Amino acid sequence: MNASDKNTIYIYCPEGEIEIVQSLCEKHSFKVIINDYSIKNYKKKIVCHYKSSDLSENDQFYLVQAIKYGASVEPLVSYLDSILKYTEVELLHSGYFLHQKSFSILSKRSKQMNKRILDIICAVILFMITWPIALIAAIAIKLESPGTVFYKQKRTGQFNKEFFVYKFRSMRNDAEKNGAQWASKNDARVTRVGKFIRKTRIDELPQIINIFKSEMSIVGPRPEREVFISELEKEIPFYRFRHAVKPGVTGLAQVSYPYGASTEDAIWKHKYDIYYIKHHTFMNDIKILINTVTVVIFGMGQ
Repeated sequence: MNASDKNTIYIYCPEGEIEIVQSLCEKHSFKVIINDYSIKNYKKKIVCHYKSSDLSENDQFYLVQAIKYGASVEPLVSYLDSILKYTEVELLHSGYFLHQKSFSILSKRSKQMNKRILDIICAVILFMITWPIALIAAIAIKLESPGTVFYKQKRTGQFNKEFFVYKFRSMRNDAEKNGAQWASKNDARVTRVGKFIRKTRIDELPQIINIFKSEMSIVGPRPEREVFISELEKEIPFYRFRHAVKPGVTGLAQVSYPYGASTEDAIWKHKYDIYYIKHHTFMNDIKILINTVTVVIFGMGQ
């Protein structure tokens, strides 16, 4: 085997998809060879396919032969998942989601039950540890600016069902007098207390209520507002698939990607959300929780 084969991805896809595959691989500086059906020595080669159901019968048979003679053959999206640790949503298509066994959190009731147990345990522990902090935060919010201590807002949850998410108020009482707006990093509407509780994630503590009500999980995609989702799904492939699971107080996107409030930021967070849903494990949830604690302790949040 040539040394270059170790760093080369052999990709097989319909002719009409070559441009998108090339563009994506160039972005990551992967060395690729596309639709080379002359290869006979498959051993130890990395062979990936994209939209293989659209290939001709002969081309599909070629991939079967590659498996037979020792090649590691897998969907291009899955291979990139293992390298990048997020999902390239530009490559998503319906066939990716039809392999339900790949999304064990959706198809295995035992995993859903284990996740719910983790949610309840974490919510109880979190309440016991943080209630004095929550009390101080509530008093500080009330003293600084007029308005309610708590803030509730409609968000879209699992299966596109809307619910009220609870937070400590971190903005002025008239923050949305001109309608719904993206929150920004240095948002002028945020109060001084609000800036601190957002940075340390203290503003999220009331979502313990949402966990007990089974509207949210401790870990999952962050819930978004329907007014923004309606716009984002026009730009981001399969954006509503994130609603296949309960939204989370924290999540892979929150600990992996810096704060942002734009469509481009939403695309990046969606990459991590899709990856999380497909590769969910109990241990991954624990790692995300540990990373979240690090964010809170060192004040690295929004």
